[in-house]
Amino acid sequence: MHTVAVLALDGVVPFDLSAPIDTFGWARLPDGRVPYRVRVCSVREEVSAGAFTVRAPYGLDALAEADTIILPGVAEPPRVLPPGVAEAVRAAAANGTRIASICVGAFLFAATGLLDGLRATTHWVAAPDLAERHPEVTVDPNVLYVDNGQFLTSAGAAAAMDMCLHMIRKDFGSAVAAHAARMSVMPLEREGGQAQFIVHDLPPAPAGATLEPLLTWLEDHCDRDLTLDEIAAQAGMSTRTLNRRFREQTGTTPLQWLHRARVRRAQYLLETTPYPVERIAAQAGFGSPTAFRERFRRVVGTSPQAYRRAFRAGEKVGA
Repeated sequence: MHTVAVLALDGVVPFDLSAPIDTFGWARLPDGRVPYRVRVCSVREEVSAGAFTVRAPYGLDALAEADTIILPGVAEPPRVLPPGVAEAVRAAAANGTRIASICVGAFLFAATGLLDGLRATTHWVAAPDLAERHPEVTVDPNVLYVDNGQFLTSAGAAAAMDMCLHMIRKDFGSAVAAHAARMSVMPLEREGGQAQFIVHDLPPAPAGATLEPLLTWLEDHCDRDLTLDEIAAQAGMSTRTLNRRFREQTGTTPLQWLHRARVRRAQYLLETTPYPVERIAAQAGFGSPTAFRERFRRVVGTSPQAYRRAFRAGEKVGA
């Protein structure tokens, strides 16, 4: 079982603390087993979380036993970490432990020195301060998360869940990650990065709502050569209204969303079947293997064959 240690320091942001606990907690293997053990750790037994107090059952020594360490943000990121924290995190990193920060938890991460020379992100509002305080870190305020391999950083709020779902996918494959995403009522992948949120005066409309039945229908029929007119007819809307509702509720267009759904189906087939690329392209709704390979690489960042090799362990789990 993969052990995730969430380090709660004084002033911990409640959402940053709960997001990894819930997201990893929703994960289930195909046979129903729980793949993650989540432990909340701290310097002392009780820490403030603003409106309430958190009692942490584990101390810093639990970091040495973790496979993944999560650093949630705190209300006022200190310039100097509490005694023993930096040493414990660096020791875990030296042993190969994966370490990830959430939102302004990047300040804690950077204070350990482990992000020196690396690209990182945090909440876009805090990005200039992080760059000023830690000039040795390349701060990218436009992305939802940055994966440097062993070290990851995420932007604010919901981006924590994006990053956690990404880690679940890397650990156990997209089918397990997709289940955790559904249970968390989150898309497995969101279009774009933080930049799409910076320009909004008001937050985008909640996902789901009136489009939920249509999204389910699109998932079930993404292998078909669907047109925008056909999708609009299924929704009982004009194409203009459909585009507007889609943009409001998903942040993207119907056809872009459909492309993503097809890629997700292809990922599942690559992980769980021995089918050749040509067959997977057809079953995922792509017009040709060439179109499939191009779209897959554009979205996933690698080729279908390389993805299959990378997630071979996930195939064994699902077998």
